[in-house]
Amino acid sequence: MTAKPYLTGHYEPVADELTATDLTVDGTLPPELTGRLIRNSHNPKPGVTPTHWFKGSGMVHGIRLREGRAEWYRNRWIQTPALDGAPYMTEHGPDLTASTAGTHVIEHAGRLLALCEANFPFELTPGLDTVGPYDFDGTLRSAMTAHPKSDPVTGELHFFGSSPFPPYLVYYVADADGHITHSAEVPGAGAALKHDFAVTRNHVVFVEGTVTFDPTEHSGIPYSWQDEQPARIGVMPRGAQGTAAIRWFPIEPGNMLHVANAYEDTHGRIVLEGPTVDREGFRLSWNWWVGAPGRGSEPNTRSYNRRWTVDLSTGRVDERVIDDLAIEFPTLNEDYLGVENRYQYAVSFPDQHGFGGYGVVKYDRATGGRRIHQAGDARLPSEAVFVPAAGATREDDGYLLTVVSDLKQDASQLLVLDAAGLDTIATVHLPRRVTAGIHGSWIPDAHL
Repeated sequence: MTAKPYLTGHYEPVADELTATDLTVDGTLPPELTGRLIRNSHNPKPGVTPTHWFKGSGMVHGIRLREGRAEWYRNRWIQTPALDGAPYMTEHGPDLTASTAGTHVIEHAGRLLALCEANFPFELTPGLDTVGPYDFDGTLRSAMTAHPKSDPVTGELHFFGSSPFPPYLVYYVADADGHITHSAEVPGAGAALKHDFAVTRNHVVFVEGTVTFDPTEHSGIPYSWQDEQPARIGVMPRGAQGTAAIRWFPIEPGNMLHVANAYEDTHGRIVLEGPTVDREGFRLSWNWWVGAPGRGSEPNTRSYNRRWTVDLSTGRVDERVIDDLAIEFPTLNEDYLGVENRYQYAVSFPDQHGFGGYGVVKYDRATGGRRIHQAGDARLPSEAVFVPAAGATREDDGYLLTVVSDLKQDASQLLVLDAAGLDTIATVHLPRRVTAGIHGSWIPDAHL
């Protein structure tokens, strides 16, 4: 039997937990990089073959930097009931604690939270040990998206819970101290897959693509592409009464997993960007995720950056693909979340035929240009996390942190790139090759 693609190559799971200290550094680590880069990944236990890439148990990898030194690397499985085989669906309904917790990891109000969109968050210690499920002191009554948005002005955390059954979509706001201050069911939402969303200064933006609930899909992730499912963008004013004023706008068929950013332009239109796939791209990607024949060479095949411009006054949506490079995992300087940004970053992948290389991409939205830091042969970088430089005055004054999986050397390094020119500033050598993962965060010491 051919091995599942998500258990081989860059995605081969590691078999144990370890801690290494005093890591070797080439170059000079900027002293303001004092904190932790923590990255999540699907990493089933040895001998376990999940039926879907997303069903693999979560493992966090952390790298501790302090004042020019790389103090430690450690990796830990997230100790959820699902790690020991507990089912998500029980005779009493879904068990929101039976999580893989393998999609993302964030910090809010001093808590470190590992996320998976079908479940409660799981709280971790600064040393990456598991504390347990976290439900915002009983006020979170649904699953929580793996892609919450932290407002850089207010410190609020915006997030949602989605379900293939009513209520399909519940919107939440937690204040800077971690207390949920608002929750409301979003009218008009359906069972379409909602993995990510956007927050602007004045609106919340949801995306329902052509992928929706399918009870006949038995991979453990019950969704599939369905041509009859209309694709839509929902635009909702922020605030306590916003759900009553949501409007849904039809868009072309497609599926978007990750938002790059959204904002109101000078004409009051909503501009939303992110990589999307068409029908064939979703088929090739899904077959990779489940290990079926007829799959693409990468987990995100035919994934191209797309821009929607929603005119709230006329109701029209302008939609276009703005680049022909296969990318995923878009990021930006989070100080510009919700407002017009000039720069975006992403990871580039080979195309559907396996041509092209891996790299970190920088887009200049003002000029339409792009720059690529080529990772090198058989070297796959992780999502590039932006960290502002001390005393930054420009949007791209800062660093990109990315963990590279190097198959030829069977090793990994943390690269610190200059976010302006994509040059390598420092390389931290890790004690093992780190499994290619999903999402992560830079967490300054002051936040924990």
